[in-house]
Amino acid sequence: METIALTINGKRISCPEGKSILEAAESHGIKIPKLCYHHSLQPFGACRLCLVEDKKTGRLFASCVTPAAQDMVLLSDSPQIIKHRRNIISLMMAEHPESCIVCNKGNRCQLRMIAAELGIGENHLYPMPNPKPLEQANPFIIRDLSKCILCGKCIRADHELVCAGAIDYNSRGFKSRPATLHELPLEKSTCTFCGTCVSICPTGALSTKTDFAGTPERESASICGFCGIGCNLTLGVVGNQIVDVNPSHIEKSVNDATLCVRGHFAHDFLNSTQRLTKPLVRKEKKLTPASWDEALGTIANQLLEIKKQHGPESIAFLGSSKCSNEENYLFQKIARGIVETNNVDSGGYISGRLFLSLIEGRADKAGRFNFFAGPLSGLEQAEVIFVLGAEPAQTAPVLDYYLKRSVKKGIPLIVANPGKGSLTGHSSISIHPSGSPLSNQNFLDTFYLELINLISVQLLEKEATDTSFMSRFTNGYEKYKTDLLSLDQKVSVKKANLDIHAINNAVDLLAGKKITFVIGDELMLQRYGKEVMEALLNLALMTGSIGYKGAGFHVLAKENNLVGAWDMGTVPETLPGRLMINDENDRNIWEKAWETKIPRTRGLDLFQMIKKAEEGRLKAIYIMGENPLRSLPQPNLLFKSLESLEFVVVQDILFNETVTIADVVLPGAAFSEKAGSFTNMEGKIQCFSPALRPPGNAKSDLEILGLIAEKMGFPEYKNTHEGIRKEISSTLSTYSETTACKHPIWIRERNQEQGNIDEEQIRFSPVASSKETLWDNDYPYTALFESLRFHLGSGTRTEHSIRISTCDSKGEIEVSPVDAKKMNLIKDDRIKVTSLTGELERTVKVNRDIRSGFIHIPTAYNHNDARHLIQLAPLLDASSNGWDSCQVSIIKVDRVNDRQLER
Repeated sequence: METIALTINGKRISCPEGKSILEAAESHGIKIPKLCYHHSLQPFGACRLCLVEDKKTGRLFASCVTPAAQDMVLLSDSPQIIKHRRNIISLMMAEHPESCIVCNKGNRCQLRMIAAELGIGENHLYPMPNPKPLEQANPFIIRDLSKCILCGKCIRADHELVCAGAIDYNSRGFKSRPATLHELPLEKSTCTFCGTCVSICPTGALSTKTDFAGTPERESASICGFCGIGCNLTLGVVGNQIVDVNPSHIEKSVNDATLCVRGHFAHDFLNSTQRLTKPLVRKEKKLTPASWDEALGTIANQLLEIKKQHGPESIAFLGSSKCSNEENYLFQKIARGIVETNNVDSGGYISGRLFLSLIEGRADKAGRFNFFAGPLSGLEQAEVIFVLGAEPAQTAPVLDYYLKRSVKKGIPLIVANPGKGSLTGHSSISIHPSGSPLSNQNFLDTFYLELINLISVQLLEKEATDTSFMSRFTNGYEKYKTDLLSLDQKVSVKKANLDIHAINNAVDLLAGKKITFVIGDELMLQRYGKEVMEALLNLALMTGSIGYKGAGFHVLAKENNLVGAWDMGTVPETLPGRLMINDENDRNIWEKAWETKIPRTRGLDLFQMIKKAEEGRLKAIYIMGENPLRSLPQPNLLFKSLESLEFVVVQDILFNETVTIADVVLPGAAFSEKAGSFTNMEGKIQCFSPALRPPGNAKSDLEILGLIAEKMGFPEYKNTHEGIRKEISSTLSTYSETTACKHPIWIRERNQEQGNIDEEQIRFSPVASSKETLWDNDYPYTALFESLRFHLGSGTRTEHSIRISTCDSKGEIEVSPVDAKKMNLIKDDRIKVTSLTGELERTVKVNRDIRSGFIHIPTAYNHNDARHLIQLAPLLDASSNGWDSCQVSIIKVDRVNDRQLER
């Protein structure tokens, strides 16, 4: 791109051709006032404050919409420009209410700041009051449109960034205002309450509903602690409380100006009265406050004694996909280096980590990042996007924004899900199973596997494969091809109730393109999750969608540090840096670094830990930052297993279900109260610093772990987060030598070109097919479990958010109109749902997008009671029933006399 030169205020500057005058000026530190401009939005030219003057002709330009041209000579602060700006601001102030003292925007109001810079205090124009009703029915956003200056930023953010289409201009002239369709309240519109409009609004027209009014005492940059997107935050602090959360607006960060309802409004859980503030030790069957010295000494003595009595394999460590990289690293180092066990896992077991390990295992020596697609921004340059088993609008909304923006740019989108979702209307092709469970008993289990097999075989028949890629970089293709072509396509279509015409259209769209896959945890939680993932990897190899820029896999991470916990070795089969436990050379790397011997056999995963506890072979468990009694199926069975252990340590920030069975409880610090780093689903490692102190006598998890190691006789394990980064980078060349974390990324990126893939290293897996599932006629309905955007995972943290708990969504069970009519159900009726393993009771609502025979049950609500219906069985095991759905029966509960009427 050519560079052009121009002059602004006597300063000679240069910029790439095509940049606006405003962009050129700001890139060289020349400040030009503006109210309607934002770097992530298309320029609009509404406020006219960014006027500049052509020194040669005297003409005025709106700098945000005028391209910079060679040899321009411009003024941004001439007397004529200043006069125009003062007039514009004066007119705005004449219509603006005089409520600055009580306005939630406070000193952050951009209109107020520009007025002060121009010396406009008292306005000499006649006031033009334009009162509008205050809207604050929902628990998230207050709309005071009497303060609206019609800059259009909220509307453009809604349309261009979030792609929700909830608001637009309504009326004209003096009555013009941003409004929803038919002037309905926000809660009755398509608004997702992401809060993007609030953070981007330059005045107090849109504000967060909160008890705090005004400007925070200080602001601190951080990284969101919810899903795996890794959004950059700005935390507003007053005293020692978080009172305000906004996106950081850092250009080219993963979220820029956007957040979701959790990231923007659910962080009030940090101020919950249920925060742990002091250590607790169980005495006479009751948890009682204790000193740090007593609690740490009890842990050290008990773990060492159990190791001596029963051996290292009798102890397990459950780390956290929510704690930092540094904390997870030290956690597993204590397990392997001091206790000498590989029984290490994290909550990532149920959030997608198994898929990451499966993908990595297929790569062999093909390069660490070659299977993964990299930055989410690459979605907007993809050749075709294939979304399977994911509903990012609910679990990772910022990813949903990327997908919808990609579609607006013309990128083809194929969506495969059991039912309709938010992406269905945006997709080029949407593939769902037809019929109901009553017409085909097992098609939900077989849907994804048979779908991928059918797409693969049709691409083979069309010769739409990348033979050059396969001949250079794969092995086992001929056997795979032979097995795939022997597939009976009619049987597969019938087995999974598939629409063959939709599949044919999808194949035509995929042919000759590099595919970007977006896969959700629904695939991992189902019966044939492993086989589906193997089939997807085969499809990626067939089409050469590996190592190609932007192509490959995006694995939707539901936890903020799912990838980081895996990278740091908080898993039973790998060491930090994804080095294999059973590989002697890999093991030697860390044995040398830690100056100790590491057990050579794979440890127990989360499910195996529970089974060993049930059998009496596991004696102790140390749980950091996870709440398995709320997140795992069959909590009653799990409770008995964990309660049978001799010793349980729980280290957390909230008093939760798992805390109640602990022998020692340690109060940790939330992400906003400590330093460290998280790794997002792109593989980007981002650092954060504390915004405030931990509450009471709580400590950061890293400090706690160091103190425990010291009590166990290993003081050299104590370290800072900078020291741990240095320890990692000095051992693994993958990581940079930067320890001060001056930059947000401290991992060296791998080259994504196909030429860097080692030849003959990626293998095809055998073709798998689904088997018939036995159907229990006593449970004629299929319950599908789904996450809603208001809660994350099991809801341990979000249930402590006052805003989230008071919103309209109450986790109602959704049924089809056909089934509602059959059972005489109307909105807010109560039903009792029963499975082989448990039951629950909730209110119901009718959803016409749901097929007969299915019910949809949101997770995380009502203490995550949905987990009672699911059988606790190993994931990625075709012999188990999976965790994404189960067979149930339904009984209507009579609200008048509480009689139960079976329908």
